[in-house]
Amino acid sequence: MTNRIPPGQVETTKWPVLHYGNVPQVDTTKWTFTVSGLVDRPFTLSYDELLALPRTSVVCDIHCVTRWSRLENTFEGVSVQALLKRAGVKPEAKFCLVVAEQGFTTNLPLADLDRPENLIAFRWSGEPLTPEHGGPARLLVPHLYFWKSAKWVRGLELLERDIPGFWEQNGYHMRGDPWTEERYGGRGLTQQEINTFRNASKKMLD
Repeated sequence: MTNRIPPGQVETTKWPVLHYGNVPQVDTTKWTFTVSGLVDRPFTLSYDELLALPRTSVVCDIHCVTRWSRLENTFEGVSVQALLKRAGVKPEAKFCLVVAEQGFTTNLPLADLDRPENLIAFRWSGEPLTPEHGGPARLLVPHLYFWKSAKWVRGLELLERDIPGFWEQNGYHMRGDPWTEERYGGRGLTQQEINTFRNASKKMLD
């Protein structure tokens, strides 16, 4: 069992609740999810439209940068790969800016996003995700530290260059591989990146 736990991590059977700011009160009748940027067919889904898509279940371990790991989690949701295929990712797209409620963002290389185990998840252990754990929907990218699996996700913006998200702007690593302990080491933003980040967040949540 221990070979499933990355260096510096401690196994827990609980699921600690950690986030910045308040838990947003999300009205699913107004909720939307958008795939945009460097894609051939950008689209927006309502929550009911997301739930109507084919579903995938993933059993995975999750690893938080605060050093806890929880094994054997079952998430259910919509495949990120299926959503990217629907959008038609352009060859020049290399990165993704993930946008969530309250202007929260995180960044991912496209190679880390476009994997079969990644979901837009809305169920955990057979039950709907609670708001504290990112409901009504969160990104699931289990092979990276769990801050990359953004809670309250609202969209994916495909980009040519890497733009640091919220935690990455505040010192977290740009990628976040738990097996090599990529916890910290984010770089400072240029003014151009700040402007791009703000515009992308505002556009996707308008």
